[in-house]
Amino acid sequence: MYLPILILILIIAVALILIVMVQNPKGGGLSSTFGGGANTIGGVQNTNSFLDKATWTLSIAMFALILASNFAINRGGGADTPQLDETLSGVETSAPAKTTPTTTTKDSVK
Repeated sequence: MYLPILILILIIAVALILIVMVQNPKGGGLSSTFGGGANTIGGVQNTNSFLDKATWTLSIAMFALILASNFAINRGGGADTPQLDETLSGVETSAPAKTTPTTTTKDSVK
């Protein structure tokens, strides 16, 4: 389920980049190429409104898909994945070697 969400995120990211690139922060951009005045059908104001709505819609969709992808990631918590107890079941443990204190006698110290 993660891969289709990732593909959608990439498609939306490319579309969002393209829509932002055609906008001009000073009121030009794509909207200025479609008409010279406000009396034309689908003039500057409608194009700016469309680009603004498309930008907001795509950004909200991307945000929602990113959150959804977080829940779609397989984290290995299923029943078929080995747990820590199963992983350590074949490992042999060894106790530390017991050391016996050596006793020194007066004869061996000389």
